[in-house]
Amino acid sequence: MGQKKQQRFAELKTFPNVLQFPGNMKGKWNEFFKNENPVILELACGKGEYALGLGELFPQKNFIGVDIKGNRIWVGAKKALQQQLANVAFLRTEIDKIADYFSESEISEIWITFPDPQLRISKAKKRLTHPKFLRLYQQILVPNGLVHLKTDSPDLYHFTKLITGNYHCLPVSDYDDLYSLRNIPAELQIKTHYESLDIAQSKRVHYLCFSLPDRLPGKEKDEELKNLLSQKQVTEI
Repeated sequence: MGQKKQQRFAELKTFPNVLQFPGNMKGKWNEFFKNENPVILELACGKGEYALGLGELFPQKNFIGVDIKGNRIWVGAKKALQQQLANVAFLRTEIDKIADYFSESEISEIWITFPDPQLRISKAKKRLTHPKFLRLYQQILVPNGLVHLKTDSPDLYHFTKLITGNYHCLPVSDYDDLYSLRNIPAELQIKTHYESLDIAQSKRVHYLCFSLPDRLPGKEKDEELKNLLSQKQVTEI
């Protein structure tokens, strides 16, 4: 580990707005923020550009950026302290452990902004909108809580549309080309570092917003999905 990264990891331990693999936090996030405002997550937040942007736009809501990369979290946490955004915090952990840190109905919304699309079919379960993750989100979201996806990957966008349709999610918004809209909501104008890179070279940004049903179909449905994706891969070859 380089010296700069070592310094950041050491400093991260002193930041009051960062919790790293904390224990006994379920049901205590309003105590942490010292208010009863809604708590919203940005998953795989990287440097936390979206959590910071949302925190500025909505001071009456609390935002937590979640990521495993402490070096990236340091950047967002440092900015939140410099900008005195008391409603923005960061949680360092793996996304698949998310239900260990929040209690039932403790989260009002989830944002997934420019995640790794995990393009190989064999890695579909790692996509943050795979049913495996939706079941985790359902454990912590309020009833009818929203899930937002913003991505430049057409593959992830269409995959998520497939999931929401087959798993009975309730659509709220669907923009195949977000920036073609005449009036773009302020919260959708926030840009992350990865958005500026346009890694997918799609020249457009996709946005989906949906809520989860009262009960998601079980894992037998996942087998159908696996077969469907395999057939799709063969057809494309």
